[in-house]
Amino acid sequence: MKFSFSSTAALLAAAVCCALAVAPAGAAVDLADKTDEAKQRIESVSAALQADRGKLDSAQSEADAAAAKEEEVSATLEGGLAQSAALAAKVEASQKALDEARARLTRARKALADRLVAIYMSGSPDTLDLAMSSDSFEEFVSRDGYLDAVQNADATLAGRVEGVRNEVEAEGNRQKRLKAKVDAHNAELQAAQASIAAVRASAEQSAAELAALNADRAGEITTLKSDIDQWTEQIAKQKAKEAADAAEADSAAAAEVDSQLGGPYSIPTYIVMCESGGNYSAVNPSSGAGGAYQIMPSTWLAYGGKGLPNEASKAEQDRIAALIYADSGTSPWVCG
Repeated sequence: MKFSFSSTAALLAAAVCCALAVAPAGAAVDLADKTDEAKQRIESVSAALQADRGKLDSAQSEADAAAAKEEEVSATLEGGLAQSAALAAKVEASQKALDEARARLTRARKALADRLVAIYMSGSPDTLDLAMSSDSFEEFVSRDGYLDAVQNADATLAGRVEGVRNEVEAEGNRQKRLKAKVDAHNAELQAAQASIAAVRASAEQSAAELAALNADRAGEITTLKSDIDQWTEQIAKQKAKEAADAAEADSAAAAEVDSQLGGPYSIPTYIVMCESGGNYSAVNPSSGAGGAYQIMPSTWLAYGGKGLPNEASKAEQDRIAALIYADSGTSPWVCG
């Protein structure tokens, strides 16, 4: 049998279709976009962190090497300073010994002069003449034979004192030269120590800056991961809500359809509305189907109908339609 579609039926079908459709929520889409952006940011920050980790290791190694070198130089410098102090003490001791030797020499000369005076006071006949004719004491003692006698008596003492003085002075000079050399070496060590300390400080600063930067990056990654977890949870909740809303919409649409089954007709109301708009006198001029249910005349007669469907009463049309529906369900109708 052939059935027609009215405008009213088309509108009803469209309304049912719209009721079943559920539009995606914009919030879930926005959260998904933010999650993708956060994941991309994590990849970027992680790559930068990994790249700078090598720089950090290098800077830390440089700082450690500089610190070790600084410690080595400091130990050497400490030894040099100790050596310099020891040499300074030796120079001081040599100076004291030199001063003592000079004092002993002075005392020896005074003793020699005292002896010459004693000789003079003893009345030796030539002593006064020699003394009066000499311009100085040294000239006197060098010109007179008395000096030879005195010098022979004191030669050992005077020579020994003079020798000690010369030795002490020579040792003092040697110690001074050695101390000057040690001091120069210590000055070089101090300069090297300062240079190494500067290198170490620079490396430590670089390492500290890189460590702080990487700590910030690690913190950012942790925050982003936390955000992603929250957004993922929100997306899951949003999808669950969308599914619940869709199920509710489906249930409402199904309820709407079910309500049509319980209408004033023998078959679902939406089929009647689609076939004839509920007009019991409707006739399809092309197929000849008639009545509210648009039953073909041959089918109408086969189920015990009299005359034409569109000419029968409402009760008769409902009765025949119920028989058809009981046998074949909605399949005989195009709108079914």
